[in-house]
Amino acid sequence: MNIAVIFAGGVGSRMHSKQKPKQFLEMYNKPIIIHTIEYFENHPMIDAIALVCVADWIDYCKSLLYKFRIDKVKAIVPGGETGQLSIYNGLKAAKEIAGDEGVRPLINDKVITDNINSVKEHGSAITTAVVKETILVVDPETSTIDYVPSRNNSRVARAPQSFWLDDILSAHEKMLTKGITNCIDSCTMMQECGFNLHLVDGPGENIKITTPEDFYTMRAILEAKENAQIYGFDE
Repeated sequence: MNIAVIFAGGVGSRMHSKQKPKQFLEMYNKPIIIHTIEYFENHPMIDAIALVCVADWIDYCKSLLYKFRIDKVKAIVPGGETGQLSIYNGLKAAKEIAGDEGVRPLINDKVITDNINSVKEHGSAITTAVVKETILVVDPETSTIDYVPSRNNSRVARAPQSFWLDDILSAHEKMLTKGITNCIDSCTMMQECGFNLHLVDGPGENIKITTPEDFYTMRAILEAKENAQIYGFDE
């Protein structure tokens, strides 16, 4: 059973949205979170979805799922105090959905398929993108450059990040027993717990919508896709 855990638990302070969290801002008459969910809803290899949402917006989220005819969301749970705890809440919901089965995995059908196949073959999938700019590793105390890694050996970690459900849950529980609640993402946590991580190439357009600039970039990408559909341009 393949379960997607999708996170809509942030308040989006960097987006500077005053009326609603960033994930509910509308793009082409559809909230950003629905754009994301629909990729998983329409993918034939995804069996169910667990959604992590800002507690005060759960009822609103349910109304969106009804409005846009989303059927695969089987659980909506509130986020935690940190991103790590929000992920853990979603994974526990996924475990309840899966029973004794389960995999946890702006995206596309191919990257979802590649994630699922990578977990089956390698036990994990970290979606990445090629680094286009020079990365500098700095000394925070002196604000000087420590070293410059090669672009050929550098990647940007993105979502989805996918694992066997029992593996990622065990990693979370190990961190919690150590009192660690602020791991930045699942990739970091699994690396810390000694798991071998397999990389999956993702589309360059698969950006995280965090700032107003990201919002406008997403709109430009969707507009380009729409134009390609209408005018026959290559994507």
